[in-house]
Amino acid sequence: MSRNELKHIAFIMDGNGRWAKSNGLPRHLGHKKGCENLIPIYEECYKKGIKVMSLYAFSTENWSRPKREINHLFAYLKIFFKKELKRLVKDQTKVMVSGDISLLPIKTQEVINDAIEKTKDFTNFTFNICLNYGGQMEIVRACKLIVEDIRNNKINIDDINVKSFNNYLYTKDLPPVDLLIRTGGDQRISNYLLWQLVYSELMFVKSPWPIFSKEELNECIDKFYGVERRFGGLINEEKQ
Repeated sequence: MSRNELKHIAFIMDGNGRWAKSNGLPRHLGHKKGCENLIPIYEECYKKGIKVMSLYAFSTENWSRPKREINHLFAYLKIFFKKELKRLVKDQTKVMVSGDISLLPIKTQEVINDAIEKTKDFTNFTFNICLNYGGQMEIVRACKLIVEDIRNNKINIDDINVKSFNNYLYTKDLPPVDLLIRTGGDQRISNYLLWQLVYSELMFVKSPWPIFSKEELNECIDKFYGVERRFGGLINEEKQ
């Protein structure tokens, strides 16, 4: 297997509000435009043979934003899944959620859970949407689940290692993230997939998410394939 095989791209879809402001629009219309840009980027990933895309749609910290903006975002997500579910089913794309969606509006939960149920057996592609998600929260949750299994004598403490810990994460059935792309110009990972990014290539793009293009995605993919991934080891030339 090639050390540069690209199976899993994760996106931090930043810059929606700033894009709206720069165009004289209210912030929530930036989120609307951002939702509309999901499918073109999804289609390109699908066409490229990438198996998984993860999307940071709403973080555990985003609850501090204005309630009106939050409500609009959840409404746009509901519209997205209602509109695009047929496409995802046709493509045999599995929809999954990383995060705790129990705090989302009931109607949004219902639409998302319906998409999860109708696509649960598909294997062509995985569309992982991270909602009410935080990397630190995910790791704490995993620790609690492990403690519970130890208390119930399902495992013992010596069973815990990197591989077994991974089985307690939302992303347990997914490959590690190979490439992280953050749009909007900021250069930080913002509590996103902290465990999964351990050997990811990180790329930061100036364009805000609503206008992040297929061409820019392909530029990032080309850069990924131009990197020698060492995974803590040495490349052949350095070993000699």
